[in-house]
Amino acid sequence: MPIGYLIAVLLWGGFTLAALAPIRRPAPLGTVSYLMGMTLNEVPGLIILGALLATWQAAAGGDLQSLPGQVVAALMAVVVAGALLLAWRSVRSRHAPEQALEAALGPDWRAHIAPDLAAGLQTRAPILRGFLLPFAIVRPDVRRIRNLRYGDIPGRSNCLDLYLPRRRPVDGPVLVHFHGGHFVSGGKNRESLFLLHRLASRGWTCVSANYRLRTSFPDYVVDAKKVVAWVRDQGPSYGAGTGPVVVAGNSAGAYLAVFTALTPHRRDLQPGFEGADTSVSAAIGLYGYYGRTEGDNPDSTPAAHLHPDPPPIYLLHGDRDTSVPIQWARDFARQLTAVSRQPVVWSELPDAQHTFDYFASLRARLVADRIEAFTAWVRTPRARGRPQPRARIRRHDRKAP
Repeated sequence: MPIGYLIAVLLWGGFTLAALAPIRRPAPLGTVSYLMGMTLNEVPGLIILGALLATWQAAAGGDLQSLPGQVVAALMAVVVAGALLLAWRSVRSRHAPEQALEAALGPDWRAHIAPDLAAGLQTRAPILRGFLLPFAIVRPDVRRIRNLRYGDIPGRSNCLDLYLPRRRPVDGPVLVHFHGGHFVSGGKNRESLFLLHRLASRGWTCVSANYRLRTSFPDYVVDAKKVVAWVRDQGPSYGAGTGPVVVAGNSAGAYLAVFTALTPHRRDLQPGFEGADTSVSAAIGLYGYYGRTEGDNPDSTPAAHLHPDPPPIYLLHGDRDTSVPIQWARDFARQLTAVSRQPVVWSELPDAQHTFDYFASLRARLVADRIEAFTAWVRTPRARGRPQPRARIRRHDRKAP
């Protein structure tokens, strides 16, 4: 019996199963399932590469000449078939982000983007790059300035990184990004790195900021607003653009981005910088949690601060998210859409898990492309002034378009 080859089959098979059919309950098993499957759901090529290497080693050692070895090889073929299914899931759902934008902004929304902003926007799905270059994140035309301090909290809680285009357009737009981590962990150099580098290479200033963890509401909201204030007050001295500010975040960071967008100039949330401009032009939430962070405080959820005039908001969520169930985010999107006079784009990503943007995968590239296009639409005043359809927030159809 080729024991080493069998171990490889069991290992890769377990990871593939966790990616294909993630579970949420019981919680400990759900966490294991999530950790095992999150990477391979976006980078299924790792499974195929590992299977090929293990099979080659088994063949070189003569293990495949025996009946047990051939049985194990057949099991490995099933694992590879599972990896190919993961890849096909990504490909077949490639139109979902564009369909969500059309539903919220109108079928001809791209035609109303200013020509200078439309130049270079991607419309085709980067399928080959997504599968062959999942780790190609860093770009040579982007420079990073690390650990700039935006507040006076000791340690790294009030530090941020700047991602700047080397050609440094002084009037370029700014993306402020907040990481996830359930408000207890995480850091500014983890999620959405492809998005940050992509936009910076396109002339944006991108800011990725830490904030206080393991603290009480509204400390982390105060920190998020302080980052926006810093961008306008101190950012230009470091080469940051002076154009429109967009906030974005992942998971808990999406909560902060949306909360910031809904509460500009709230003096009680801006202690010590009450007069600072904390308004933003748009907000983007990726697999976000939008519920309460203090169970006895009804104000500790973005839903408590809804009003008719927020900026346009773009929410994206995977329908296989086992960390933040999609129904939670869908319910918030419905509430927001019912109140807001500005567009709310709700995009369900079929077969996507939490943290689908850790790599430069097909989904991460598609999402980055659509975020750039959405912000180009936001930055076009004539497009913003057109009557917009009120998109229904409904469950995504899993069938390929």
